[in-house]
Amino acid sequence: MNKWFKSGAPWIWMTGGAVSVSLVAVLGLLLLIGWRGLTFFWPHSIYEWQVSAPTGEQYTVIGEIHDREQVPVAQLRGAGLTLEGVKAETLTRYLIKTGNREFVPLDFRWLLETNIIERQQPADLVVLERTNHGNFYGYVEQVLQGETVVAGDVREQLQTRLSRVRELNSEMKSLQKGDIGTINFQLEKLRLKQRSLELEGEATEAAIADIRQQEQQLRADYQVLEKRLFSLREQARRDNVVVRDMRGEQVTLSLGNVLDATWPNDMNGLAKAGHWFSQIGKFVSGEPREANTEGGVFPAIFGTVFMVILMAIIVTPLGVVAAIYLHEYAGKNNLTKIIRIAVINLAGVPSIVYGVFGLGFFVYMVGGSLDQLFYPESLPTPTFGSPGVLWSALTLAILTLPVVIVSTEEGLSRIPSSVRQGSLALGATKAETLWRIVLPIASPAIMTGLILAIARAAGEVAPLMLVGVVKLAPNLPVDGNFPYLHVERKFMHLGFHIFDVGFQSPNVEAARPLVYATSFLLVTVIVGLNLTAIGIRNHLREKFRLLDQ
Repeated sequence: MNKWFKSGAPWIWMTGGAVSVSLVAVLGLLLLIGWRGLTFFWPHSIYEWQVSAPTGEQYTVIGEIHDREQVPVAQLRGAGLTLEGVKAETLTRYLIKTGNREFVPLDFRWLLETNIIERQQPADLVVLERTNHGNFYGYVEQVLQGETVVAGDVREQLQTRLSRVRELNSEMKSLQKGDIGTINFQLEKLRLKQRSLELEGEATEAAIADIRQQEQQLRADYQVLEKRLFSLREQARRDNVVVRDMRGEQVTLSLGNVLDATWPNDMNGLAKAGHWFSQIGKFVSGEPREANTEGGVFPAIFGTVFMVILMAIIVTPLGVVAAIYLHEYAGKNNLTKIIRIAVINLAGVPSIVYGVFGLGFFVYMVGGSLDQLFYPESLPTPTFGSPGVLWSALTLAILTLPVVIVSTEEGLSRIPSSVRQGSLALGATKAETLWRIVLPIASPAIMTGLILAIARAAGEVAPLMLVGVVKLAPNLPVDGNFPYLHVERKFMHLGFHIFDVGFQSPNVEAARPLVYATSFLLVTVIVGLNLTAIGIRNHLREKFRLLDQ
């Protein structure tokens, strides 16, 4: 036994076991998040319940089962329910998502199994996904074109007209984001130009007249586009659908507010799988609705990736230059030791402290100074003197700077001194040796530091809440208006989206699945960014392998 312990085999087995347990835990967590998030997009069966109220009144509930749980009978009786004749120790109660928010006071309700008289699963129950008020459940009675009832199969007619409405909505969105957005941007530029001329004392009558002429032309173009937009809206509102809800009343809904119509009870497995992929695609590529509890998360995905890339562009040269100075140029003295200790200690500073620093230094001091120097015409409305994606990237660059410095230094220290001496002996300068020999060999270590920085920065939320992230951003940091890249704008972030949906949502039950879905998406984005960086690192390692021999 002593020989076995002295051989080190137990420690190898213990280390391997610990790694295995860690991997199982991580994979189990990812599977849980993925399962709870991705199943949200699966078309669930819709039921119709006949329910008996405690007063003896009967009513109908239509919806999907959102959750179920076992409740002790003693707890129910303690809450005031009589439950006569019930001998079981526990009863099942179902959390039903009923939708129809504008007509039903409860979007979710609990049904106790003893109150359920009958449960059916009719094939003709429809789910209408809408731009507001959530889903609508019921039976399609008629499809209307104006006031005229459309003859033929209601499902076919409804899908045909929904396709038409989608095309019109897409054209309206393109018009609003494109031409109309460009005109509004140009009008704002003209306003700032006039303000700038007034501040500089160059607001001559000719200059003002030229600005007025440009504004007049832009407003005329705007009127034409506005009429086109209103015409498209009227065309989208032309068709309606009459649906009978669980109250037994017929409700007329405009197809202009309907995004999709499905009959999940009448779908086979292949159709459900196709609808599942379609819903995931909408979630990834769409924009949020209903206070982020519905719709997609594309602005958050774009903001996260854009901010991380911008942070990587900033932190990489800063970290590499600092590491080169400390390892190649700085003397081995107390000052260098203090700098190294300070760099290491920076990695232990709470991230919210970096957010406070970024808000005070970058936003108020640097951004406010830039506004005073270059954008006085915009004041008192700040341009760079307010939180934005640039300040977020800079703040996270400082937060992750120690990781890049330490990783780069380790890579530099592994390069034999004989490599440097051989280059210098052949007549190369120290700068040429660093640029052509040392840095290429150390590039895999630099990429390792960048990978760790990306993993740390992509999941940070606390500092971003102070320096740029918002619940809803009206525009992306990139658009078709010069200078095309607007780093002063606020942005959305997947991490903050998770916090907002999970803890600030007025409808917790509806938001809970989106928390899992967005969390899984955030992990996927981080893994994708890291895999890209790992691929680059492996390519560099193979490319400069001969230099390291």
